[in-house]
Amino acid sequence: MRAADPGSADDAPATAADPDEAVPGAPPKRRRAGIQPQPPDDEQRALAAALSPRIWLGTSSWSYPGWQGIVWEGRHGESNLSRNGLGAYAAQPLQRAVSIDRGFYQSLTASQYERYAQQVPEDFRFTVKAPSVVTDAQVRGEDGRGRQTNTAFLDPRLAIQEFIEPALEGLAGRIGALVFQLSPLPLAMLDRMPEQLDRLHAMLAALPSLRDAAPEGVVAVEVRDPEWLTPDFVAVLKDTGARYCLGLHPKLPTIEDQLPLLRAMWPGPLVCRWNLNRLHGPFGYEDAEKKYGEYAEMMDPDPGTRAVLAKVIRATADAGQAAYVTISNHAEGSAPLSLRALARRIVEG
Repeated sequence: MRAADPGSADDAPATAADPDEAVPGAPPKRRRAGIQPQPPDDEQRALAAALSPRIWLGTSSWSYPGWQGIVWEGRHGESNLSRNGLGAYAAQPLQRAVSIDRGFYQSLTASQYERYAQQVPEDFRFTVKAPSVVTDAQVRGEDGRGRQTNTAFLDPRLAIQEFIEPALEGLAGRIGALVFQLSPLPLAMLDRMPEQLDRLHAMLAALPSLRDAAPEGVVAVEVRDPEWLTPDFVAVLKDTGARYCLGLHPKLPTIEDQLPLLRAMWPGPLVCRWNLNRLHGPFGYEDAEKKYGEYAEMMDPDPGTRAVLAKVIRATADAGQAAYVTISNHAEGSAPLSLRALARRIVEG
């Protein structure tokens, strides 16, 4: 992660253009300390009040300078937002959850998780991705290509030590979902799916219960290969008490085609991560990043996906179950704006 920008606007004094400075004899006006939330408008407050308390909506991470005027006031550097922006993020009434994605690349410690927990209210919930050392069957180079077999893939001991225990200690009751996102498998492993299912079952069965530390928390599994999506996969999840993480990604079937799997898992909490707009294709993250720039506009609205997802969320909450849903900037161009549009759709019915 980049070092903090010493010239960050957070520490800059107000300029002579400030109204108070235009008055002779008035003391110089300084910016309020720290990262301040953008004041929410009346619609956001009304939507937040209308949503079921069982619905937790959020974004994938929060360190985006382009959210100026949407999530926070003023311009702030990415590193500063990563360290200090979560409190301002959580002050937005609709943003009651967030996905911590950085742990996928390097395991986080209990103290790191605790620092995040201290910045948010008690009713805020985190979706957390497990480290790739556990969830990727390959050791990858800097270009993302698999270089060799990962012998620690779905290792129960490592999953507990590097993910479950630190998250429980640091986040405790603020855990929404602990997600094992399984990276694409090499062809040789896809040809032996029963072996992979057995391995997944062994890991999930070995995990400690979240109930005592995080009564509303769940363990969930997200995949990138449609070959996982079988009745045997459902049986593994149900037998171990894990949930299916609805992954909205071009590598997987559409949300409509994934609904039978959700029905097979019913009843239970909903975990969903809306990752990438289908128009970009299965390998379209780079194209999405180039097109969406600073993520300040909804550039590729997907009302069809939003309508179906809203219906699933509403039905889940109406049945008394929790719904943990996070949205990426790559879904429609700006995750906070997607979140507001989704909330509007849920409330409108």
